[in-house]
Amino acid sequence: MASAPTHLMELPRKILIGDGVISSLGAFIRDIGYSASKVAFVTGNTVKRRASADCKSSFRSMSINDAWYVVVDSSIASVNKLKKSLAKDIPDIIIGFGGGRSVDVAKMTAFQLNKPFISVPTSASHDGISSPFVSIRGSKKPYSVKANTPLGVLADTTLLAEAPIRLMASGCGDLVAKITAIKDWELARDENSEYFGSYAANLAYMSAKIILNESKRLRVRSRSGIRIVVEALISAGVAACIAGSSRPCSGAEHLFSHAVEYIVGQNYGLHGERVGLGTIMMAKLHSVDWEIIVETLERVGAPTKAKQIGLNEEQLVLSLLAAQSLRPDRYTILSKVNLNKSSAFELARSVKVI
Repeated sequence: MASAPTHLMELPRKILIGDGVISSLGAFIRDIGYSASKVAFVTGNTVKRRASADCKSSFRSMSINDAWYVVVDSSIASVNKLKKSLAKDIPDIIIGFGGGRSVDVAKMTAFQLNKPFISVPTSASHDGISSPFVSIRGSKKPYSVKANTPLGVLADTTLLAEAPIRLMASGCGDLVAKITAIKDWELARDENSEYFGSYAANLAYMSAKIILNESKRLRVRSRSGIRIVVEALISAGVAACIAGSSRPCSGAEHLFSHAVEYIVGQNYGLHGERVGLGTIMMAKLHSVDWEIIVETLERVGAPTKAKQIGLNEEQLVLSLLAAQSLRPDRYTILSKVNLNKSSAFELARSVKVI
């Protein structure tokens, strides 16, 4: 077995979760111990309208100046446009304030400008809110790449509870994916002598397990349910920080999701929805109880069939066949089983995804 690699563990310095904590954002920045007089918010129009007043109010007493930048997608073009805008007045801190799109663009821009980044999610839709990884469309690599870990994470459960329930269901899909991601990591350890971090794997698995255990109550919109999901997403992101890679959070099910986006197109479900479908299929390949995963996804309102996100049988099979080729260096169950068109179709049919 290969010896453990040397890697740097960068963890968020501070995490604040609770109702109405957005009004404490100014103090949160100061409490982190970072001096800032200029802060750049990267957000969407809806979030800006909903919560910018509270942010501005929290900054007045701290003598912090804020500038707001709206992004429309999570593409490399948006990153480059934002970098050009920020070049005129470089901020001390960049804040990703919104859903996955805003957080990813802000994180990548902060990384490229060598500036600290703070994550302020307004939807519990994916684990990137606390991890160092981003998924940017139009880059050379059609999968998540490493940037920097957020300096801090502030999660206002009042704002998070206002997001569409579909986004939380997507977050649950991203969380159950840790089950098959860890199985892939174990497989890479056993068959490819890859480093395996037990602590990171167990932390990520615990984040998935709580969704399996609590799925019956998560369908009902509540602050307590939102808190369960966002804490699990943050924990999963921290597992990636500890591992020094996305291994505990991302396996063949994520490659399938990236393949759908890369091969078929961008308008086929949310990230966590695609990943959830991938998890069902990869669980079957790993001889994991895929029916429990289906039941969990159904309880939280996430898709369990390709047609629910607009995918037809041919598109799904093409995505399955292309998935491993997107990242041949990452050993997964798809590296081992080597699906063909017939076996890919049979896999999807056997778990009723098609």
